[in-house]
Amino acid sequence: MNHRGYRIEGFAIVSADGMIADADGAMPPALRNEADWRYFQAALDRAAVIVLGRLAHHRHANAGRRRLVLTRSVAALAPDPADPRALLWNPAGAPFEMARLTLGIRQGVVAVTGGTEVFDVFLGIGYDAFHLSRATRCRLPGGRPAFAAVAAGATPEDVLRASGLHAGPLRLIDPAAGVTLTVWQRGEGAAGT
Repeated sequence: MNHRGYRIEGFAIVSADGMIADADGAMPPALRNEADWRYFQAALDRAAVIVLGRLAHHRHANAGRRRLVLTRSVAALAPDPADPRALLWNPAGAPFEMARLTLGIRQGVVAVTGGTEVFDVFLGIGYDAFHLSRATRCRLPGGRPAFAAVAAGATPEDVLRASGLHAGPLRLIDPAAGVTLTVWQRGEGAAGT
């Protein structure tokens, strides 16, 4: 663990052009990958809390994990009346530390799973690591970018580098589908897992 006692780790699979979803915000079949899904689910199983946006929270039933749901529908923090394991959080109304402590998270991994605004909020808070998978054979023109800066021409790697993270080794996790994984970590000489 770092000096905080907990780690903030992002997880995304992006298309060759840096998108996490199509124009409607849905993950198309071409971006789904079984090897990446297994890696992602294993990481979520180990996480202390999952951080995601309101749309993803409503689209994907909670498997009993603690969730921190970013939304502008509350002023600061509020319990989710439909999910006792979830806390609704508006970053404009309450700092992350307040949300984290309200959930009782003092150690472990805070797993940030997106979308774009969620990933961008945590750029400002500071990732300790970002697990970036890339579906090299999938393109999603007009899709939703991993980070807002991608829409302006940056790559997800540019954004992670600019935030102080360093790329670990590039791993080919599904050769048949051309899916790679790079773990970006904070600190000089950081290596992937």
